[in-house]
Amino acid sequence: MQLLLMVLNKVEKLDDLLEALMAKGICGATILSSTGMVRELGKRIEDYPIFGTLRYLIDFERKESKTIFMVLKDEQVDTVRKIAREVVGDLSQPDTAILFTLPILSAEGVGF
Repeated sequence: MQLLLMVLNKVEKLDDLLEALMAKGICGATILSSTGMVRELGKRIEDYPIFGTLRYLIDFERKESKTIFMVLKDEQVDTVRKIAREVVGDLSQPDTAILFTLPILSAEGVGF
């Protein structure tokens, strides 16, 4: 089992992402509203001159991101990664999403 964490900056893609996951039989995600460190510090951009150049890479108008937690079987991870790239786009581009997994050594209450 693995814990997949995805911070989705393109929040307008959330419903499409969840629908695509459900279509592949993947469910059980927990979704939290979140804010990144740079965005939070960007509220006081005049205090941090180095962030001035980041203004062009980050959508400061967006108030929050969505952080998605999912416990997955090992064989589901590649499917979720593929769906994320199809729905959200190239994750290597700024202000799209980040995705990573961590191994789960034990779990209770997981429905598979």
